[in-house]
Amino acid sequence: MVDRSPIRNTVRPTPGETPAMKVEIYSDIACPWCYIGKRRFEEALDGFAGREGVEVVYRPYQLVPDAPATASPHRAWLAERYGPQSVAMDARVAELGRAEGITYDFDAALHANTFLGHRLLHLAETEYGAAAQGRVKEALLKAHFTDGVDVGDRAALTDVAVSAGLDRDRVAAYLAGDEGTAEVQAQLAEARELGITAVPTFVFEGKWAVQGGQEVETFRKVLEQVAAEIGERRPAPLEVAPAGEACADGSCAI
Repeated sequence: MVDRSPIRNTVRPTPGETPAMKVEIYSDIACPWCYIGKRRFEEALDGFAGREGVEVVYRPYQLVPDAPATASPHRAWLAERYGPQSVAMDARVAELGRAEGITYDFDAALHANTFLGHRLLHLAETEYGAAAQGRVKEALLKAHFTDGVDVGDRAALTDVAVSAGLDRDRVAAYLAGDEGTAEVQAQLAEARELGITAVPTFVFEGKWAVQGGQEVETFRKVLEQVAAEIGERRPAPLEVAPAGEACADGSCAI
């Protein structure tokens, strides 16, 4: 299995209740396989009998932590890094994305630093809840991969957050300061300590990890297996299943 993170429109447990299962998803905003993995996991969760008790939370990971503050065209950046094969990389991901209802426009996409976006996701989780964070995550992925939005720009991020239901004044003030910076940096360090080197990584109950944009059936089996393990109350160390396709060190499998 893999990492820990949140999901689109996941139903949260009633306030005060302990979720039957917690899933933390480590992912980056500028990770095409994170978008595909999110959609596939959501489909698996929709068909899971215990979905009402599953809480999904997104955790930060940066594929290119040293990306400059000023955005640049994605195509140019990828070509400089990987040469002619970069076109095939984008084309394959775009084809797979269409099967999941995702429109990738790599000609419009911008290479940007995603740290501010991760701060926004932290705000969404801590002040609005996991379901709101999931909406923001979906909006950020669409903004980056479909709409050509600079997800490193504060004003653009504020508009994305408002479209997902967050308060404009609160988001603008938050992004203008340094709130959440230390917390996100700590979570990034935690990901390194856990040995996460590729995303998406789905961590179930802090014990079982599934890496990559696995097929829907694989995610469904993992959900059922974790539910069974929890029911048996069997403690276990972190176990990792065979990885699916993922992004690592700024690159994605082709």
